[in-house]
Amino acid sequence: MVSTNTQWGMVIDVDKCIGCQGCVVACQSENNIPINTEELFNQRRAIEWIRVERYWEGEFPDVKARFIPILCQHCNDAPCEPVCPVFATYHNNEGMNVQVYNRCIGTRFCANNCPYHVRYFNFWEPEWPETLTNQLNPDVTVRSRGIMEKCTFCVQRIRRTSREAARDGKELSDNSRELNPACVNACPTDTLVFGDLNDPNSKVAKMAKEEMDDDHGRGYHLMPQYGTSPNVIYLKKVDESASDKNGSHA
Repeated sequence: MVSTNTQWGMVIDVDKCIGCQGCVVACQSENNIPINTEELFNQRRAIEWIRVERYWEGEFPDVKARFIPILCQHCNDAPCEPVCPVFATYHNNEGMNVQVYNRCIGTRFCANNCPYHVRYFNFWEPEWPETLTNQLNPDVTVRSRGIMEKCTFCVQRIRRTSREAARDGKELSDNSRELNPACVNACPTDTLVFGDLNDPNSKVAKMAKEEMDDDHGRGYHLMPQYGTSPNVIYLKKVDESASDKNGSHA
């Protein structure tokens, strides 16, 4: 059963990410995200609740590809929340930044105030080919034109699993595939780890404590200078060549 002290969070080990985009495809399918065509990408109007950014490091022929998945950070001090005039986005008591779609009026103030660029405005009424209409997730609403969209940690999966656990009198397990967001289940390298940061026995809490509290840990937050206090923790990539020279991480 879900405790009122729950704080959902995620640890992303950049060292394991291979840039396969499996998390992106799983998120698109699970959350009924509109199909992104080349035309939409060229207009910069594509919608991706999670994206894998790629960076090139070094000079040819000694060039390295760096990958980092970016999604809503579910900030405890989220800059997107106070600017919404209709309270469509707010922080709930489980550590998640919530987006109420049927309350949103599309001002895009939240997107302008988000330093991570993880909020997307829905410019069009979504359409799918007839062959794909049966794959839409019945647990997730199809959002109409004119509202903001973002990662929700697949809250529909959390709610369904929580109800079933309460019905059966069981405790939620952070190893449950039914509880995990789609991106976590789809990752072939276990780059993404999801769970309750307030549960000291959960895998995600142990990783966060070990990597953030240790002076030699790899944990960090994106853009900490903004003081947003995210619930997503990243682990630095281990650069063996750099470690050989000075014992540091990339």
